Amino acid sequence: MSGFGPELEVGIARLRAEIANLHAELTRYGLVVWTGGNISGRVPGADLFVIKPSGVSYEQLGPENMILCDLAGTVVQGTPGAARLPSSDTAAHAYVYRNMPEVGGVVHTHSPYAVAWAARGEAIPCVTTAMAAEFGGEIPVGPFAIIGDDSIGRGIVETLKGHRSPAVLMQNHGPFTIGPDARSAVEAAVLVEDAARAVHLARQLGDPLPIAQDALDARYARAHEDRALESAP
Repeated sequence: MSGFGPELEVGIARLRAEIANLHAELTRYGLVVWTGGNISGRVPGADLFVIKPSGVSYEQLGPENMILCDLAGTVVQGTPGAARLPSSDTAAHAYVYRNMPEVGGVVHTHSPYAVAWAARGEAIPCVTTAMAAEFGGEIPVGPFAIIGDDSIGRGIVETLKGHRSPAVLMQNHGPFTIGPDARSAVEAAVLVEDAARAVHLARQLGDPLPIAQDALDARYARAHEDRALESAP
């Protein structure tokens, strides 16, 4: 058995259900194919996170097969789902949680327009007010990294620390997004693909018009003020 106290067990169970349900948003918005992509969430008050299992179809995902890991990326034995292998990106997620304590959720998708920008190794320029509100500027590109160890995680942290964007395009791979919780990171993943598509289409018509830095800053500040008011008790 896991040996966690009753309060922590309840928190883990709630997070398992939330992470399992959030994966439906990835298929709903066409951000993944087959079994690719993953969502994780940090367990409140503990050095633990919950992540999608490897190689399981989205239709079969449920709270019982979400994987509980510690912040080293090691599966916690004696808990539901522990017999399965966690996502191949687990080490990357764990590295982010260890080095960015403000992050409560991490998402990786293979959304086609964002992957196309990542394949070019090109940041998505901030040329719409929607991008200014969500990302506060361009969506940056992170370095090429091998899947399986924490190299991707290091690239995510190096790129996003001190950056307003909650998203990074890992070169030749695809988008990773972060947030204060898993739902926020999923929202960012949806909006990354929307931005990647919109800017791609704009380029087919010509050169997109830049947004002045002061206007960009003002839009970002206003959006975050509004969010703070919405989340206030």
